[in-house]
Amino acid sequence: MEFYDFSEEELAIFYSNIGSNVKKFRERKGYTQMQLALAIGHNSVGHVAKAELYKYGKHFSLEQIYKIAKILQIAPSTLLH
Repeated sequence: MEFYDFSEEELAIFYSNIGSNVKKFRERKGYTQMQLALAIGHNSVGHVAKAELYKYGKHFSLEQIYKIAKILQIAPSTLLH
């Protein structure tokens, strides 16, 4: 198996796309960032707000993606496209 060198830019695009998808589907369901944050176990909006924009290197974990997908009633893979 060949080793692949992932660039920081490539990963930033990946995380940005996930954040954008979370925001899109969250808004479609009519949830605020605060409502989503509370639903996934955060007591403030900060992580969700930063992860949706991939700001300061913040991104959603696999566990959070799973929880968000369940809350939004979509497949987790939907958020990864």
